[in-house]
Amino acid sequence: MSIQQLRKKIDAIDWQVVSWLNKRAEISRKIGKEKLKHKKGIYAPDREKEVLDRIKTLNKGPMSYEAFEAIYREIMSCSLSLEKPLEIGYMGPQASFSNLAALRKFGSQVNYVPCEDISQVFHRVETGECDYGVVPIENSIEGAVTHTFDLLVDSDLRICSQVLLEIEHNLLSNAPIEKIRTVYSNPQVFGQCRNWLHGHLPKADWVEVSSTTRAAQIVSKKKNAGCIASVLAAKVYDLKIIKRNIEDSLHNITRFLVIAKTDVPPTGKDRTSILFSIKDKVGALQEMLAPFRRNKINLTKIESRPSKKKAWDYYFFVDFQGHRLDPKVNKALGQLESKCNYLKILGSYPIVE
Repeated sequence: MSIQQLRKKIDAIDWQVVSWLNKRAEISRKIGKEKLKHKKGIYAPDREKEVLDRIKTLNKGPMSYEAFEAIYREIMSCSLSLEKPLEIGYMGPQASFSNLAALRKFGSQVNYVPCEDISQVFHRVETGECDYGVVPIENSIEGAVTHTFDLLVDSDLRICSQVLLEIEHNLLSNAPIEKIRTVYSNPQVFGQCRNWLHGHLPKADWVEVSSTTRAAQIVSKKKNAGCIASVLAAKVYDLKIIKRNIEDSLHNITRFLVIAKTDVPPTGKDRTSILFSIKDKVGALQEMLAPFRRNKINLTKIESRPSKKKAWDYYFFVDFQGHRLDPKVNKALGQLESKCNYLKILGSYPIVE
């Protein structure tokens, strides 16, 4: 069969694909009306997981699952925008890692709202200016983003999903590397690229700014300066990529949370996040964790933060496998609540691999 004949076959398939995608979009629009009628959240992480899991099962190749995931991310993004114009808040400006994480989760067809800091993301979701917010919670190298933990203490928002973003740091500039005298970036990023900078730019000064994107903005207007930022920042601020992947560890992943006013039903493969405070006595923390051991619940993270209300008083943040509505999880939480001073369920949400 000739190339021309094969292309005609592709044209016929494209006709069917476009037709079926529009039919799918019409059904999504109807679903959106029902959600609004019953005051349900437009974004449904449980349904998202169900769709992606089914696509993975259906796919027999030659296309990879990753390719289908990218395609369906945009299909679902379009469906969300048809159901209701969504506003997604993130710590900006444009091209920040929070922006990249938000794009990874919600696709290109929703509206994005850059916020000055993490506090503003929380505020805009709490007041309804944004439907959802994307905030960093921890980095595999630098550890916890403490400001996010502190805001979760007092906020009524729920964690409804998470995003794992592999972080790639790049040296950007409009000057050759030998002429770079000053490097701008976020303090955490300097910590993640310390060895590379000492080895390749030993005489350059480091200037800390609020974000990698702010660094790119500054460097776009300066001579003999460079910044550490994303490839997207290079595109947005018209900078050259001098060197890619300058992070000291290639396994540099940041975990982001999606915060909202809505809850998420169980999917069968979930994570729950809670915080609690304990009585000041010997062995108190061990006693608090005992209900999880008795109910055979796997803890995946524990982090402590000062309460800021009383000296040496702490909140403990715990992540574990399971949904708060699972019988054994519900039992463990009941046992924990009877022992601690304060317990707050921050959310149950699908596990992201």
